[in-house]
Amino acid sequence: MSATPALNTSGGPGRPGAAGTGSSGAHAPKDPLSAVESASSEAILRVLRVTLHIGFAALLVVGVVRLLAPGPRGSFPFLWSGLALVLAAVYLTGTVLEHRHAAGRIRFNPRRYGLQWLAAVTALWVLLLAGSADFAWLAFPLFFLHLHLLPRRAALLTIALMTAAVIASQWSASGDPVPHAAAVVGPLFGAAFAVITGLAYVALYREAENQRRAADELRRTRQELAASQHEAGVLAERERLAREIHDTLAQGLSSIVLLARAAEQSLAHGDPVTAGSRVAMMQQTAADNLAEARSFVRGLSSPQLHDTTLVEALRRLCEETGRSAAAGGAALRCRLEVDGEPAELPQPHQVALLRAAQASLANVRDHASAGNAVVTLTFLGTEVTMDIYDDGVGFDPDLAAGAGAAGAGSAGAGTARAGHDGGADGSGFGLRSLRERVEALSGSLELETAPGEGTVVAIRLPLDPAGGDAGD
Repeated sequence: MSATPALNTSGGPGRPGAAGTGSSGAHAPKDPLSAVESASSEAILRVLRVTLHIGFAALLVVGVVRLLAPGPRGSFPFLWSGLALVLAAVYLTGTVLEHRHAAGRIRFNPRRYGLQWLAAVTALWVLLLAGSADFAWLAFPLFFLHLHLLPRRAALLTIALMTAAVIASQWSASGDPVPHAAAVVGPLFGAAFAVITGLAYVALYREAENQRRAADELRRTRQELAASQHEAGVLAERERLAREIHDTLAQGLSSIVLLARAAEQSLAHGDPVTAGSRVAMMQQTAADNLAEARSFVRGLSSPQLHDTTLVEALRRLCEETGRSAAAGGAALRCRLEVDGEPAELPQPHQVALLRAAQASLANVRDHASAGNAVVTLTFLGTEVTMDIYDDGVGFDPDLAAGAGAAGAGSAGAGTARAGHDGGADGSGFGLRSLRERVEALSGSLELETAPGEGTVVAIRLPLDPAGGDAGD
């Protein structure tokens, strides 16, 4: 039972069941984007709505004033004035209730009674028209209400009937045997103008709705894009942490376990001096891994590369691998060879090569049963290569790949543990992690091995602008 749906600022025509009905608060913009896109349409719709209400009130006041003005009066002027007040009250009640409902101030929904409200307003107007022709011009704002609250064909029919009633009232008031041309042309022109304006409003409303839907779609797309980017960032960070944990903490903990077992054996054989040296190595390994953990949590480079070069870091790694293997009772000789003129590498390249050497030498020490391991770092100007070779038992790379896919406990996993599986746990994650590191820098990783023939892990990283430098 509302006039507001007829010309609301953001809702629809207000027909029962029509989507988007309501006042300006029904679809109020929730962000600057929709506010900018719908500002012009909302402003026009708001002007039309306010103009409708003001026009109705002004014409009603004019009719009452003319009815009560000094001079010849019709029958029962005060009765018709009271009826005009009733019409004003019904019109105002419907408008206020709908506006308050659209603003969320009341739960009662007057839109369900829109047709009944329109019928009451129209019936009161017809009674006033029968009493005084001065209320004929109220038909023009009522035309808009019928256009927007009724289906189009029904609205055109009621407008035609109301126009005929206006012409008849003007003819009757003039007392002429034939209606004056102005009494016919004026109402017809007004009705035609109301129909055209009403159709223009519908087109404007649909345009505003299209803009609102486009803004909603754009906002939803932005939210989905932001969510996908966030998820991708989370997965990338998770992969980074997984690689760092595997290549540092997992390898360090494996070394600590090995040293602890060796220290326990030394104590069992009554050799506290050797046990003490192995405990000291355990402490140093734990301290190094603690520094690594703090470093990669902060997203920084390896502390083993702080204030030193990659060549020096690799040389220390080879020495530590030999000492750690000796503490476990194995005779592993590990050495570094450098070919070419050492050059300053981008930080991502240094970290990738160091991590590759750490993971590979840890597997040589723990699984390969090798006597010799050689790390060869070669500078070729446009690229850098690193080969990690061991003369251990080797393994079948196909079985190792199957072990990584199927998980620990398969026959392939046991074979992989006997060789260079790229991971201290035999899962194959270490090799996959290294391959991802290298491929992220546009490089390549190749694995050459066979049972009983040792293993070679070969890494190539380009240094041209399209390759390695891009990752700096």
